Amino acid sequence: MESNPDFNLTCPIPIENYPQVLLAHGGGGRLMNQLIEQMFRPAFGTSSDIPHDATTLTLTGKKIAMTTDSYVVNPLFFPGGDIGSMAIYGTVNDLAMAGARPLYLSVGFILEEGLPMTTLWHIIQAMQMAAKRANIQIVTGDTKVVDRGKGDGIFINTAGIGIIEHELRISPESVQPGDIILVSGDLGRHGIAIMAVREGLEFETTIESDSAPVADLVLELLNAGVEVHCLRDLTRGGLASALHEIATASNLQMEIEENKLPIREDVQGACEILGFDPIYVANEGRFVAFIPAKDVDKTCSILTAKNPQASVIGKVQDKAGGLVTMVSKIGSSRIVDLLSGEQLPRIC
Repeated sequence: MESNPDFNLTCPIPIENYPQVLLAHGGGGRLMNQLIEQMFRPAFGTSSDIPHDATTLTLTGKKIAMTTDSYVVNPLFFPGGDIGSMAIYGTVNDLAMAGARPLYLSVGFILEEGLPMTTLWHIIQAMQMAAKRANIQIVTGDTKVVDRGKGDGIFINTAGIGIIEHELRISPESVQPGDIILVSGDLGRHGIAIMAVREGLEFETTIESDSAPVADLVLELLNAGVEVHCLRDLTRGGLASALHEIATASNLQMEIEENKLPIREDVQGACEILGFDPIYVANEGRFVAFIPAKDVDKTCSILTAKNPQASVIGKVQDKAGGLVTMVSKIGSSRIVDLLSGEQLPRIC
């Protein structure tokens, strides 16, 4: 057989450190970034690739965005959502982070033998309603069934395509010193909602996931003329991981203020009991936006009309290095580190 001169048998990740795949390799933290940057990107990507929720392509003169995602949440149903609606919203939101209008979606199901048909039907109905709400069409799909005990009920894979109808380049490379950092709503609810159901925890109030589509909100910002520089949805690894990814890609320092973070009292209390930091807890209907200072008032007006807890949380500093720092409530500053894994696995 003819040899390939580019083929390399040496694994790029130190095997002595991680001889097997860990849950943390899918958790949105340091180990997942290592897996992507040292193994996947050199094998599949190009040196010009900028890490983002969706890639931008040009076909017959039209700009489109494309993304893919897989959903393995446990439990399948949780307060405020389920694996089916989350699969739709998560894909729609990835397209929205590129400033695209979502159009088409593919869905692949991996079903475990023994999954109750009523469970599958409830998930299908949830996906149908979510697609209608998000104004996206499911146009193709696939189904596979695996042996009992090999699939955890159901896994869902999606791919989405949307059209980009503006001239902005919404990407980490567009972030500039002086940009204002905003979040579109309160933080941490999805991860805590999952944890409460999974572990049978009861709080004074039921904490519901924030799972929801955000494309309409992003398109409203664009239609209002907001000069959006970058967007990122706050899923695995939460706000902290998203800021780290953008800081690294832009080689700029992000500074946020603790007293401006919109965290509900019940979520904050649950995090304190469980030993979690809410800025690392996943969301499924929230994003962080980077915009020039001139557009702050307009952006805040649009965001707070949808969610009163949307807030300005910080600013991009004119400093290189890709750090994320936080000014505490007492005025001291600390570095916000990137977690090796994830505080709570199997949440999306």
